[in-house]
Amino acid sequence: MKRVAVLISGRGSNLSALIAAQDGSYQIVLVISNVEGAAGLDKARAAGIATQVIPHNGKTREAFDGELDVALRGARPDIVVLAGFMRILSDGFVRGWEGKLINIHPSLLPAYKGTRVHERVIEAKEALSGASVHFVVPELDAGPVIAQATVPVHPDDTPQMLADRVLEVELKLYPEALKLLASDKVALKNGLAVFTA
Repeated sequence: MKRVAVLISGRGSNLSALIAAQDGSYQIVLVISNVEGAAGLDKARAAGIATQVIPHNGKTREAFDGELDVALRGARPDIVVLAGFMRILSDGFVRGWEGKLINIHPSLLPAYKGTRVHERVIEAKEALSGASVHFVVPELDAGPVIAQATVPVHPDDTPQMLADRVLEVELKLYPEALKLLASDKVALKNGLAVFTA
């Protein structure tokens, strides 16, 4: 069983899905937030999972990432999951956890990296959007994709309506992708996501 640490900044909706999906392939051993009072911390505590708060205010990115790295090393996770973690991580941190660090993004990567995704998708009159789980690499939202799910974009969609629809598929997709990694069915090799039966 793989040990998993989850990094959050907010309500913990994806965290809740990951907690509920624990099935023997992985166990969440630590949840860390950079925001004191993040609602996701209460969800972790209710599930009996250790929590830690590491505020980022007033710290350089490298100093914050250093504290984060120390906390993670202490918990000995095999996999680190970003679940609504609203910080860009330094190259050094990402390289230190390469192949063990995954994130979910609310678009069909490589399209629509970065922020304001749903607004941009609607402005471009796309017919489809969705979510992607990917390995984290130093370049933002550029890591190899592990799994994707699509949703339709409706002509009358607001960004919030589309966000809600994408979140529905995220809550199923993220646990499935984590189980693939935890079961050694996918790995990061030479910059590619390599799948095995």
